[in-house]
Amino acid sequence: MRIDIITLFPELLTTFTDSSIIGRAKENGTLEIVIHNLRDWGLGNHQQVDDSPYGGGNGMLLRVDVVVPAIRAVQALYREPTTVVLMSPKGKRFTQPLAEQLAMNQHLILVAGHYEGFDERIRNFVDLQISLGDFVLTGGELPALAIVDAISRLVPGVLTAGSAHEESHTLKNSAGERLLEYPHYTRPESFEGQGVPPTLVSGNHQQIADWRKGHSSRAQ
Repeated sequence: MRIDIITLFPELLTTFTDSSIIGRAKENGTLEIVIHNLRDWGLGNHQQVDDSPYGGGNGMLLRVDVVVPAIRAVQALYREPTTVVLMSPKGKRFTQPLAEQLAMNQHLILVAGHYEGFDERIRNFVDLQISLGDFVLTGGELPALAIVDAISRLVPGVLTAGSAHEESHTLKNSAGERLLEYPHYTRPESFEGQGVPPTLVSGNHQQIADWRKGHSSRAQ
């Protein structure tokens, strides 16, 4: 799978995408992440990417005649249609089912906005808008990283086989409802008077499986 990210601040993304599980997946070729600097499509000698809003107001907006050429240039790298995702407070709430849907794509383009926002017309040139929730961030870089992390875990070969099947929001009950993962414990067996549930140290695999099933709670 390949994910392209268009951003004004590549340095905010590279440390994360080069580290830990995602970094290893990039090294072994399971995952490809390419970060594009939006300023490469900036206008004039100063590579301008933003301007003040019509009608007045605070802040600066990313220009449609900068963002759209950037999107089209990255799209041109592929022979087949590619899903373009815009990070936006007005977007669809990001959930595990949506992560699973996006993980089925071979290629994704994520567009991270910044400053006050972006020209409204940019929305007409993307396929999907995503929000992490009802709060405000400085830019779209953190949401883009969260989406990359959630999607990457679902790409075959990124995690150890089977390790993602019993995670929160992936577990399901008999009715198909998504569950939160059961509690976990490790050594020491006793800490400041708090012990490990006896079932988990019993060695009885069926009882352990039943305990875990019974302690998986329904996701909100």
